[in-house]
Amino acid sequence: MNKQHLISIITPSYKSKRFIQETIDSVASQSYDNFEMLIVDDCSPDGSADFISSILPDARFKLIRLAENVGAAEARNVALKHAKGKFIAFLDADDLWMPDKLAKQIAFMKAKDIAFSYTSYDLIDQGGNDLNKTIRVPESISAHDYMKNTIIGCLTVIIDREKVKDFIMPNLKSSHDMALWIDIMQDNNVLAYGIDEILSRYRLVSTSNTANKFKAAKDVWKVYRDYLEINFFKSSWLFLNYAINATIKRI
Repeated sequence: MNKQHLISIITPSYKSKRFIQETIDSVASQSYDNFEMLIVDDCSPDGSADFISSILPDARFKLIRLAENVGAAEARNVALKHAKGKFIAFLDADDLWMPDKLAKQIAFMKAKDIAFSYTSYDLIDQGGNDLNKTIRVPESISAHDYMKNTIIGCLTVIIDREKVKDFIMPNLKSSHDMALWIDIMQDNNVLAYGIDEILSRYRLVSTSNTANKFKAAKDVWKVYRDYLEINFFKSSWLFLNYAINATIKRI
């Protein structure tokens, strides 16, 4: 296997016993096999870490146990510090990938010589049933346009770390992935490029930020005002566009 093209998969885990087996299986089934999956258990109180340790298929799957709860953003940063891959991919502990996800996306990135890619994805319910809702993505998006339309699903992102400056997830309680995509695009003056093909499945659970529309909107506003320090009037204009696009996505 070519170490240059190793993919490091970043997976934070907290009380994930219900879904993590399916998530791991979807990674183990990838046609592209040069990867490492770094699962960071964020001091789960339910025995998740021991369960995960008992189901890891092979040496490519690695469990990191945290002694205290630090939140999803910092858990991802712990994994990033251990990551050895040229490429960084993100996958939460309840989401799923299609078998050719990595192969197709890496081929796409190499062919276009790009740093940042994302894909379309389907929504499923807690039981894994299809909700008949697909999030379709544009061919490309800039940081400015992304602020108006947070279309990039974290579970679909792959970053070529050799083409961007070193990065970490901003230590925000929520929407840290949104803030990171903006940072990467702005700091490196790059666009993110989309593949309009369903290569991932996002599980909509009752505790997810996506399931709570009011909380999601509030967190986006905080990214504008507190993290990016955008003035009130521009933030309001961005938020209006965000709200319109979020409504369109739900239709």
